Amino acid sequence: MEIDLPEIVAEVEAAFARYQTALIANDVPVLEALFWDDKRTVRYGGGENLHGMDEIRAFRRGRSPTGLDRNVERTTITTFGRDFATTSILFRRESAPGKIGRQMQTWARMPTGWCVVAAQVSTIDG
Repeated sequence: MEIDLPEIVAEVEAAFARYQTALIANDVPVLEALFWDDKRTVRYGGGENLHGMDEIRAFRRGRSPTGLDRNVERTTITTFGRDFATTSILFRRESAPGKIGRQMQTWARMPTGWCVVAAQVSTIDG
């Protein structure tokens, strides 16, 4: 198993940066494109448990676009081989003083490119 091949890390960093930009801008089409369009895709959020892309799509399309800006404090990206990766960040939002947000994503290379196949977002006291 080759871990953190530089060219694969660069690919995942680019996909992850695209996700972060789309999240803050509430660019729903890009957010949807970056998630695996499958019933097995899972996203556990701060207040929702979403199973399958249909539920994720409904959440994204119904979510308020306000308060999505965040300051990322720490990012860890690890790749395993050429087709699998994890991303983890710690972040803070002005709308949630005293809280630290945590986001973890599992990415896989699909025929359409890098896609999130599982995600979890939560906050804890800072």
